[in-house]
Amino acid sequence: MGSVQQYSGKSRVRRIISKYALITLGSVIYAIGFQYFMFPNQIVSGGLTGIAMILNRFTNWPVGMMILVMNTPLFLIAWRHFGLDYLIGSLVGTAVSSVCVDVLAMTSFVATEDPMLGSIIGGVIKGAGMGMIYYVGASTGGVDIVAKMLRQRYPQINFGTIVLMIDVVIVVAYAFVLNQFQSAMYSLIGMYVVSKVVDLALYGIDNSSLCYIISEKSEELTQSIINGNVHRGVTILSAEGAYSHQKKNVIMCVIKRTQMGEMRRLVRRVDEHAFFIVTDAKNVFGVGFENISEVR
Repeated sequence: MGSVQQYSGKSRVRRIISKYALITLGSVIYAIGFQYFMFPNQIVSGGLTGIAMILNRFTNWPVGMMILVMNTPLFLIAWRHFGLDYLIGSLVGTAVSSVCVDVLAMTSFVATEDPMLGSIIGGVIKGAGMGMIYYVGASTGGVDIVAKMLRQRYPQINFGTIVLMIDVVIVVAYAFVLNQFQSAMYSLIGMYVVSKVVDLALYGIDNSSLCYIISEKSEELTQSIINGNVHRGVTILSAEGAYSHQKKNVIMCVIKRTQMGEMRRLVRRVDEHAFFIVTDAKNVFGVGFENISEVR
């Protein structure tokens, strides 16, 4: 019993170390993308960082310092809504990224003076850093906390999409306040890239599809899917037509994207009148797909 508890304790310590190492690494990568690619080209990042950039144009106050100050009330909200663990992780992410931004600013290094390259490459680097931080359940503060609250209310919207919508409002404000419309357009490109990279880090590549098939020949289709070239498991759902009140079976099956052509041909061959619905499936775990025990 003692050895089991000792192993469990060591495993927990390893997870904590791994989590904060990933938060720190993600914060450094985030700062590199922002300070070396986006900031020199006046590409607004959105969120509190974008607000800090606007204020910097008028005051020359350090961007990192302003981010920390503006984050204080939001951290109090985060503590109340998401607990101490999320708060500590977000504090580390915000502190490290803010300090790194100000430290990197001292080097006067500029990776590119091309705004398009700055928005795309900077967006990829910054998005990768943010994705690493979000992946372990932390944030860089600011609108990330607001986005997390909205994500709980509207779970059907991806996290990166919520952040993008908030950031667009800030960029539009930046364009009108400072009369920087061209810079704002590059900023929108950068933010779109960031949101896509964040979603990629959080949800992975959409390499699986979820299929629903309603057919009078559900038994034949089921056997063809299980034993044929597709060779996937099938779940049968009982359903009833709202208009006809007819009882029917709905076939539910998750397949790889590469199997979609074969699945279409199979359905067409067995029942060309079948009702066939396909949606993207993110983070599929189980036999034949990802192993959930290997996920952090």
